[in-house]
Amino acid sequence: MANSKALDEIKTLKEEVQKSIIGQDYVVERLVFSLLANGNVLVEGLPGLAKTRAVNSIAKVLEAGLSRIQFTPDLLPSDITGTEVYYSDGDKDQFKFQPGPIFSNIILADEINRAPAKVQAALLEAMEERQVTVAGKTYPLPDLFMVMATQNPIEQEGTYPLPEAQMDRFLMHIYINYPDHESEQKIIRLVRGEEDKDKGKRKEGIKIAQDSIFTAREQIHDIHVSENIEKYIVDLINATRQPEKYSEELKKWLEVGASPRGSLALDKCSRVHAWFNGRDHVTPDDIRAIVHDALRHRIILSYEANAEGISANQVIGEVVKLVAVP
Repeated sequence: MANSKALDEIKTLKEEVQKSIIGQDYVVERLVFSLLANGNVLVEGLPGLAKTRAVNSIAKVLEAGLSRIQFTPDLLPSDITGTEVYYSDGDKDQFKFQPGPIFSNIILADEINRAPAKVQAALLEAMEERQVTVAGKTYPLPDLFMVMATQNPIEQEGTYPLPEAQMDRFLMHIYINYPDHESEQKIIRLVRGEEDKDKGKRKEGIKIAQDSIFTAREQIHDIHVSENIEKYIVDLINATRQPEKYSEELKKWLEVGASPRGSLALDKCSRVHAWFNGRDHVTPDDIRAIVHDALRHRIILSYEANAEGISANQVIGEVVKLVAVP
C-alpha cells in the first residue's frame, strides 16, 4: 500500500489547489497526476478558464519556481532556453550563459501553437531530454520539472498547429470546459473574497514540500503491474493500429494508431491512479480512468471520421468497449 504520509500530502496539494480553481477538479487532478508521473501536459480550452491560475496555485502550494512563457510568432528558441551573453570585466572578456525561463520547476507555455516550429521544437526537446545545450555546453533542468502547454481552440488564424509527432511527447492531453452554474457563482464569491484580502493582510496557505513529490514517485514506481494488465495495455494500443480486427466502423475512423509512447503513458498514468486511490497494484479500472487523456492526442482520425463529426474521445471509447478486459 502507498505510504500514508506521502499520499496525504499529495491529496492535500490537490485539495489546496482546488480551493482556488473552482469547478475544474478533474483538470487539477490530471495536472497533479502529470507531476507525479514526471510528465508534461497539453491543456486545450477557451480563454479565461483558469489554466494560468491552476499552475500558479500548484507552484505556490509546492513552493516551486514558476515561469510563464507567452508564445508569439516573433519568439526565438533562445528566448526559451537562454543564450550566451558577452561580459567584459576589466581585462577579462568572456561569454557567460544566461539561463532562459525554461530553467524553472513549472513552466506555463501559453498558446504554444502561436510560435513557429523552431521555438516549439526547442521547448519539446527540453521536455524530452530534460536538458538544454547552448554553444556546445549542456545544462540540466531541475529535478522537479513540468511543462503545461496550452492551446486555444479558437482564433486559429496565423497559428502553427503542433505536428502529431510532437504532440506525442505530452504525457496527457486535457480538455478544460466551462464551469457549471453553481461553480461559477462560487468563482465570483472567491475572487470577491480575494479582493477583500488584498486590502488587508493576505493569509498564507498550506505549503507542501517538494520532497513529497519525489517520495510519491518512488512509491508509484513500485506499484505492481501484472502480466494480464500489461497485455490489456498492449491490446488497447494495438486496437488503434489494427482496427480492422475489431470492427469495420473502427477501421473507417482510424487513420494512424498510437505509438509506443501511448503504451508507456498508459502504464505510468495507471500506476499513478492506482497509488492515488491507495492500491498497490493496477486494475483495468485504473487504465480506463486515464485512457482518454493518455491517448486522445496520439491517434489520427480519418477523413470519414472528421466528416461524420466523430471525436477522438468517441473512437477511444469504442476501442475500450471492443477490447476484452483481462
